[in-house]
Amino acid sequence: MEHVLQIFSNLSEEALIKASDFYDNSEAALRGAADYAIPIIRERIVIQTVQTSRFEPSETNSQATLANSDQSSATGSLIALDQGLYVVEIGETQSMPGRVLGLRLPSVQISSPPDEQDRSAEIIGSAGRSDMWLGREGGTVVIKSPAGGALVLITTYGLPAQVPPAADVQVRRLDRPKSNGAARRSADPADEPEEILCEIVLHMERLGDRRFPGEGWVGNRGKRLRIEAFSIRPVGTLLARDIEFRAVGPKGRQTPWVTDAKLCGTRGQSLPLTGFAIRLAPNVAERFDVIYQGAFFESGVVGPNRNGELCAPHHPDDPLEAINVRVVRRSDR
Repeated sequence: MEHVLQIFSNLSEEALIKASDFYDNSEAALRGAADYAIPIIRERIVIQTVQTSRFEPSETNSQATLANSDQSSATGSLIALDQGLYVVEIGETQSMPGRVLGLRLPSVQISSPPDEQDRSAEIIGSAGRSDMWLGREGGTVVIKSPAGGALVLITTYGLPAQVPPAADVQVRRLDRPKSNGAARRSADPADEPEEILCEIVLHMERLGDRRFPGEGWVGNRGKRLRIEAFSIRPVGTLLARDIEFRAVGPKGRQTPWVTDAKLCGTRGQSLPLTGFAIRLAPNVAERFDVIYQGAFFESGVVGPNRNGELCAPHHPDDPLEAINVRVVRRSDR
């Protein structure tokens, strides 16, 4: 079990005000939010791969921030991750909702500032950005830490009238620690994980493209928002070309099999998916199973199906609204 060390400290007034200063220009706001000062960690200590330092404003600094109605308040947690693949679960922020300069608050920013060796973590699903934002409800983020480890900064922004509590953060490792020089594909199948996490992109009605860590259901079950396209990319162990998928549209029209995490379906045509199938490439199918379910408007949950079987609703042309995908080691090996 990973141990978490929590250190409570106060931000200086200058640091707090810089952290909470939002600008009309959204790009400047993102840069400013990720750029505020934090106490320097002189010695990097990792306890079972995770170290957390939490920073909260003092009473004096809090009052200084509250005096400015156009400045948000902020608290943060700094996490040191050893090399590896992690799921970071961020709980709901118990803070008063509102807006500052058009920004909905409370909001949580996940970023990876460079350390003293200029190393930073990759935030999976951030579309090449160095940060990711979550709303009041929190969520799940997948983070890949490089050789030598990296820092992750989780900042909660709230209204000037109420300094938000630091986010409730739970960190879980997905892979196994690797020795120096370990290859991406293990020579020993026993070293492979029991389950491989996937990143899933859904193109949804009225929402456009949305990225999800593929843990449990992704989409909007019960909200009747159509999925119009999707893609799947395994994170770690397998390659993007190792997983293949196809979609079914109205009147049973099927797409070809798609791989390399390419989007399968349509954009901008208001055509719902009414079924799908997923399979693994032959070179990995003997080691893993892919198991999946679909949730449809009228048919409800269908499946589980596996290894290329068609997941289709009981009612014809019933739109798909959510999927659940798992890639697991075969039990008959």
